[in-house]
Amino acid sequence: MHEVAVKAARFLAEHATEPIHLGDVADHVGYSPFHLSRIFERHLGLPPGQFLGAHRFQHAKRLLLDSEERVIDVCFAVGFTSVGTFTSRFAASVGVGPREFRRIPEALADGPPRPVSRPGGDPHGGVVAGVAQLSPAAVAALGGSAAVYVGVFTRRAPRGTPVSGALLDDGGSFVLTGVPPGSYWLLAAALPGRADPLGQLLPECGVSGHSPWPVRVTPSAPPIHRDVHLDLTPSWSAPVVVALPPLACGSARLEKTAAGRTASLTSGHAG
Repeated sequence: MHEVAVKAARFLAEHATEPIHLGDVADHVGYSPFHLSRIFERHLGLPPGQFLGAHRFQHAKRLLLDSEERVIDVCFAVGFTSVGTFTSRFAASVGVGPREFRRIPEALADGPPRPVSRPGGDPHGGVVAGVAQLSPAAVAALGGSAAVYVGVFTRRAPRGTPVSGALLDDGGSFVLTGVPPGSYWLLAAALPGRADPLGQLLPECGVSGHSPWPVRVTPSAPPIHRDVHLDLTPSWSAPVVVALPPLACGSARLEKTAAGRTASLTSGHAG
């Protein structure tokens, strides 16, 4: 069944900017749309629609930074027919709206990302700690220097901003605090540490990893220890579309999330 999910994922990635529907993918792999959706999410961690959206938003991010096209033109170019739907879904997945995302390179030039820890919203919440480890292939692909972001998310695929997250220092250790009780996924992504703002926002290769099972935080529980292994991701896999650098750049203009609240960043080394 994993092969079916991968075959469907490859098809979606190849046709991401086209007006494609679930039925088209189901026909391609020889399953009903209902069964394909179940297989896809079970093996790849997110529904086909969100997977397709991630590829579309990644293409949209490139158009927003590499061209002067209007947001409405970018919307149509990546397969959306409503600019309102595109804008709201882009913000929910990336963490900022299209227009705000377009301004990020300037903000990063003024205040480059630095090691930072963003606690969760519960001052008495749980703690998730561990070490992020990169494979040799990932280190080489990132040019020998990596900016590693770690966070806990409510879904296996990172969307928006993490419940609690951090940009790590060179040691790779992290301590995520203030996590409300619940079930989460520990996710990590690495960007080229020496890249310019565009290279940070649109890396040439994907490097990511996640905990093999959910992290369950309960009231008054001791710190939970989970290490996470990062490696190169296949070109067809869902890209990490979250705008990670603004979480650690300290720009007040970028701290406001798509939900309209202010993300308070607490500077300091994680771990």
